[in-house]
Amino acid sequence: MTAKEELAKLKREVEELKAKLAPPKPFVPEPYQQYDPTAGMCMPRSVMEEMARAVPDRVVHDIAMRDGRAPTGPSSQGAIPSSQQVSNVHPGGGTGWARETPLGPSVHQRYVDAQLDAQDAKDRAELVERDARLKAMEKLAGKP
Repeated sequence: MTAKEELAKLKREVEELKAKLAPPKPFVPEPYQQYDPTAGMCMPRSVMEEMARAVPDRVVHDIAMRDGRAPTGPSSQGAIPSSQQVSNVHPGGGTGWARETPLGPSVHQRYVDAQLDAQDAKDRAELVERDARLKAMEKLAGKP
């Protein structure tokens, strides 16, 4: 190895050691990037732009304005015709308070209770019949 090659090798090693000992560069945040809502879309941006150009801005504005002012209650479903208006309907008597709902079982609980009682009667009858068969078999087998 010649002196020039050895000198170049030593210079490279010194540079590597200096790079390792140098303090880390300070953190520099990247410039703000505006959020692109179309970035995750499955259609190309050019197709979306073409669709946007196909509908005039005024039409989109009119749709948005009509939708924002649309009624949200049950009358929007057609329960009350638009020519009629509801009057004097106050569920709580006009005081702003609704009538209290009593705590307890539902008024329809009697139907569930009747079904359960009928099933209990069937189950009891089945147990009595099974017990009678078992005793009859034991009697036939000669067991006291």
